[in-house]
Order: sequence, then structure tokens, then C-alpha cells
Amino acid sequence: MTIAAAAPFARYRPPAPEPLERPLGTLAFLRALTSNPLNVWTRQAYEEPFVDLPGNVIGPRLLVNDPEAIRRILVENEGNYLRDDLQLRILRRTIGLGLFTAEGAAWRAQRKVVAPLFSARAVSGFLPAMAAAAEAGIERLSASPDGTVLDVAEQMSTIALDVLERTLFRDGFRTPLAEVGRHSKRFVDGAGAVTILDVLGLPEWIPGLRLLRVRSDQRALSAMVDRMIAARRAAPPKPDGEGPETRDILSALLAAADRETGIGLSEREVRDNVLTFIGAGHETTGYALSWALFLLSGAPDVRAAAEAEADAVLGSDREAPAGIADLPLVRAVIEESMRLYPTAPFLSRVARQDDVIGGRPIRAGSLVLIVPWLLHRHRRLWSDPDVFDPGRFLPDRRESVPRFAYLPFGAGPRVCIGSAFALQEATLVLARILSRFRFDLAPGHVIEPVQRITLRPRGGMPMILRHRAAPTSGLAGADTPR
Repeated sequence: MTIAAAAPFARYRPPAPEPLERPLGTLAFLRALTSNPLNVWTRQAYEEPFVDLPGNVIGPRLLVNDPEAIRRILVENEGNYLRDDLQLRILRRTIGLGLFTAEGAAWRAQRKVVAPLFSARAVSGFLPAMAAAAEAGIERLSASPDGTVLDVAEQMSTIALDVLERTLFRDGFRTPLAEVGRHSKRFVDGAGAVTILDVLGLPEWIPGLRLLRVRSDQRALSAMVDRMIAARRAAPPKPDGEGPETRDILSALLAAADRETGIGLSEREVRDNVLTFIGAGHETTGYALSWALFLLSGAPDVRAAAEAEADAVLGSDREAPAGIADLPLVRAVIEESMRLYPTAPFLSRVARQDDVIGGRPIRAGSLVLIVPWLLHRHRRLWSDPDVFDPGRFLPDRRESVPRFAYLPFGAGPRVCIGSAFALQEATLVLARILSRFRFDLAPGHVIEPVQRITLRPRGGMPMILRHRAAPTSGLAGADTPR
């Protein structure tokens, strides 16, 4: 029996905030927005293609769930729609002025510098390093006996950081991975939350209590990057044989210069881009893996089929790096996990000039919202939208998914530059984890997805580890939990 023939799977509806029947009042809205913005949405937001949101302290907004209208905003007329001040305020205090927050000419210049590192050839060349990071993570997990409760979010974050260190940062972080992960998580938890100061638009030099609490983490991460930059400047790599496949993020940023002016990136732009790739690059993949393991714990039939696929492809040869084309179900699990729990759950844009989308006039200065959390669970766009069904993304069904109804990496010119890298990494790491371990949610722990810059489980994701016998052949189902 082929893996694809294992679908349809049993219905599993994972936890999510229940839609509200009516909009919140101003004070309740502010409390929800600063605690967990996922809790502000009404049932209408999950059902209608356009929703005019009431003017409160943020002002009137248009929620857009129509795929063709989203195409207009993100692709056809993307130059007319820029990030709004509130979104930029939160992003810039967490990841600075790097590629993700830059606009216009600054964005084009930075993307041109970084793009060669994420070409199809370069990404496929990273497979051995990704496999090595996964195996190092497996070795760390193997030291824990059966029944150990581990925070899977922390474990997957460490593996994702290791992948970055082995691929995009050739000289390493010069700081232990676990320490980098702790600083990054605490900083994004504190600085990535919406605060009353943000909503009221008070001056950014007023930091707020949450930001004050994580200043030490910010300083530690900045100091780490400064050391990396200083070490590279002191001992630059030899140019002989250096191409997109052998360069890393740091060498590309330091060598960048405009052909006409000869002016390169500023010291801050280099630092902020490094911080962006460390923070966003490991947070998104680490949480995607965590949500996938959580969902599989609630869907034993899907997990058994994914384990069988991983066993069949990996066999006993741990050195052979499988590609995502060899793992259609494991890849589908990752994609469905990013549908239900998108690591980037919120986008907003402000119109520079008047426009028309979906037959609706958009005035200059209007704020439009595209919310993958809502879009991916929309009643008109998905069958059984709240059910975990990776079969949606198997080869025989994935073409039926509307292009602009699924935005795990955004879309258009500003689509995530590392999307192919992240999907390859997450698929490969998940397959190797499934071939050796089985995780189940710790009894009594309630999972609550919470929106910061990324979507994360509040309080972590404690799961019980069980060892599986390492595959001894390429036969699917050759091993069982012990």
C-alpha cells in the first residue's frame, strides 16, 4: 500500500480559540490584543470574504479573506501597500532594519545580496548539513530515557539553530545554541507583544515594562553578533572558489556594495540582518516542527503512516540525506501544520493611493489586514477547516488548494526568501525525528496558541518522549515503539 493510499485519515480537531459571536468592547479588545491577538476575532472573520472592522483605538480596518483580492494586494499592486506603523514599530524593535523590515530601495538592495544563498542549487546543497544537525539533535534526545517529559518547542528550536549555524553562518555563533535560543525566545516574547503604548502611538523611546524586562537578552544577542562580525572582519574568507553555495550570510552582507557608488551596508544593517536570520530563521522552523509533533500526537493514524514513510526512506543509512520529494506525507504534515498554526499569523498593509479590490474602493491611508490564522481556517475556502488533514497537501490533492488561500510564507515580491530552505529543513528534520522517537502531549497540559511575531504555544510544549528502535532496513513499519 502506498503512503498516499493511507488517506483519508481519522478526524482530529486540535485546540484553537473559539470565534466570538460579537466584537469586543474597547477595554476587552485592548486586553485581548495585548495578551493574545488571536482572541479578538468574531465568527464573521472566519466566514466572510471581506469584513469591515469597527473603528476603535486602532481605527477602521478592512479584513481581507478573498484570494483574488489578496493577489491584488500582495502581487498585482504590491507597491501600493506598505507595512503600517504599528506593525513596523513591533518588528523594528525586535529585528531592527534588516531585510524583513526594509522598504523600497533598501529592501531591493538587501534582497539582491542575500538571494543567491537561497537559490535552488544552494538550498539542495544544504541537505547534508541539515541532516547532520538533525542527527546531532537525535543524539541529544537519545540521552533521555523513555517517559522523559521535554519541552519540544525548546528542543526543536535548538535543532533549527544548529541548522543555521551549519549552513548560513559558517564560523558559528561562538555562543552555545541553548543560550542563543533562550535569549531569542525571551526577547521575542517580550518585545514582540503588542502593548498599550504601541496602540496609543506613544514615542518609541518610552520602552514599556515588557521591553525593559528583556533588555539584557537584547544586549546579549547584539553582543554575540558584534563578536561574529569582528571575527569575520579580522579573518575574511579566501575568495578562491567562493560562490553562492559556499558563501554564508555574513560574508555576503559584509561584501555587499552598490555597483555605482561602491557604498556597502551600514554596520547596523549588517547586524540587524544577522539578527533577523538568526531569530526569524530558527523561530519559524522550530515552531513549525513543534506544532507538527503536537498534531501527530493527536492523530495516531497519521503518525503511524508518517513513521512508516520515514522508515522506508531513511532505512538504516543515516548518512544519506533524503530530499522532500522522497517524503510526500511528511512534507504534507509540515504544510498542514503551517495551515492550522501558521508561524507568521498576521499581515497588515496601508494603502498609499486609492485602489479597488474585490469591487470595493480602498482609500489612500486605509489599513487592510490579511491574517493567515483566519485565512487558513476560513469556512468558504477549506473543507473541514479546523480538522488536521495532511491529505490536503498530498500530490493528488494539493493542486485544489487556492494559491492565495494558503500563505505560510507570504506571497508576491516579498515572499519569505527562505521558504524553500525552511520547508526542506522542516521536512527532513521531522522525518529523522519520527524515525527514532514518538512524542505525546504531557497529561493535563492544555495547549494555547499565542500570537507574538510568530505563533507559539503559551508555556511551551511539554511532551513525553518514547524511543523507537532505529530502522534496520528500508522496509516501512520495520520498527515499533519500545
